[in-house]
Amino acid sequence: MRRLAKSVSAAALCLALAFVSNAAFADPQNSVDTAFETVEAAAAAVLFTPVIQIDHARLAAEEGVVMPPSRVQLFSDAAVNTSILQENVRAGLDLPFRVLAYEQDGETVVSYTSSAFLARRHNLKEASALSQFDTRLNEMLARTETIVPVAVPVQNIGPDFAVIELKSQYDVAVTVARLKEAVMAQSDTIWFGEIDFQDNAANEGVSLLPAQLLLFGGPAPGGVAMAQYPAIGLDAFCQKLLVYEDEDGKAIVLFNDIAAMAEHYYGTSTDPQAMLNKRLTATFSTALN
Repeated sequence: MRRLAKSVSAAALCLALAFVSNAAFADPQNSVDTAFETVEAAAAAVLFTPVIQIDHARLAAEEGVVMPPSRVQLFSDAAVNTSILQENVRAGLDLPFRVLAYEQDGETVVSYTSSAFLARRHNLKEASALSQFDTRLNEMLARTETIVPVAVPVQNIGPDFAVIELKSQYDVAVTVARLKEAVMAQSDTIWFGEIDFQDNAANEGVSLLPAQLLLFGGPAPGGVAMAQYPAIGLDAFCQKLLVYEDEDGKAIVLFNDIAAMAEHYYGTSTDPQAMLNKRLTATFSTALN
């Protein structure tokens, strides 16, 4: 199931907010690196658990692809994740906390996913869990000092917006193994790791059905898709696969519609993004059947 947003006004609002809220630097790469390191230090100061850092542009450059400076980082709070996942495990597609620093038209932009985005996309109603998410996130944002990160726009976001869903014939453990094998069979793909939400919840004393977030990326095709659309680096690269147990004991697999995300941020999408959607869907479908 997926819903596509094609609003130029929402994209314009996103970019306008970002540009007004962030200072320009002489060197785009140095500017992005400085912003990234500022967020990294703030996250460490409030004791977030670092998950992964990905330098989109430098990885793409190693494959001969040029794109604007762009770096994303994920950091976690298991208690916050667990509270949200108890209401709707599908929200794991947008967890844990993540922040993107990138260059857009000569400006440095720092964007993040807010609780409002999660609430709209995953139909979350539990106020205490969302408040906990905001409290922890704001603790970090208050320490960024020299930069002002901006939340991604939520206009036109509804339940299951830009979510592609596939059904597996296998349970979560087998599905994860088959997906990893299929992904790693791609010569242009890097495996970054996975997050076991069920295990993390158990450490918090909470019982959660099997659910894992798989993290991987393709520097070359990803760099091409992001070249004129760097904002999608928050949601698309690394690519995130949420695998969770359905009522019948089989696995459901969710991932982001890259073209739809481009349309949400910029009001348009391109062939490379549509081609990646097709490629990913074909690869995953083969692994699940």
